[in-house]
Amino acid sequence: MRCTYTGVPGPSSTPGATPEVAVVVDVMRAFTVAAWAFGRGAERIVFAESLDEALELKARHPGWLAFQDGPVVPGFDLANSPAELRSLDVAGRTVVQKTTAGTAGALAVAGARLLLCASFAVAGATAAVLRRERPAAVTFVVTGDGGRAEEDLACAEYIAGLVTDGSVAPGPFVERARNSGGAARLAEGLRLGWAGVHPEDVPLCLETDTFPFAMAAGREGAHLVLRPVAVG
Repeated sequence: MRCTYTGVPGPSSTPGATPEVAVVVDVMRAFTVAAWAFGRGAERIVFAESLDEALELKARHPGWLAFQDGPVVPGFDLANSPAELRSLDVAGRTVVQKTTAGTAGALAVAGARLLLCASFAVAGATAAVLRRERPAAVTFVVTGDGGRAEEDLACAEYIAGLVTDGSVAPGPFVERARNSGGAARLAEGLRLGWAGVHPEDVPLCLETDTFPFAMAAGREGAHLVLRPVAVG
């Protein structure tokens, strides 16, 4: 399996350059939040292009929840914290998610035949799907820091390693994420008292193979929708 690691494609990307198989990685925190939402029983996650679209979808569909990243925005139910998610009732619910890295990365490669969204929480299951599909090539989209986020690259390389060698140990990859700029920013936000940042967010983002499912996105009507995919 040939692996390519890239940042989020921009609107000026070459037409027709959408990868056949893409794994979009956002460890801190969008796709850790998504994994926890599914782990707690959410039915599906709808990716929104903007904060306004997310709130509009929530308003049109009573019972839907809306998640965003960054400072807390009125009308949203969660500011991208996996730890704070545990206090929400998401069972059987649809979640609308809008983040500047993870959901933007998924939307940028929405035309992929197989589109997986990943974090350490679902790394093993993501690798299992890739082993089952046996693609000749996989593009890993590193969403953070303009494609340079060490935590996302470490997770992507861990998943790639698992595809060829299921005994690859997560320790060195998790340590890279622990020492990453993304982890440092969350620690600084916690120190400064930022709303929406929880002391357990970084530890939860560093937990490996928390859940036995992968997460696959596909078009459903006008929207890109993420759902859990059982493996085994």
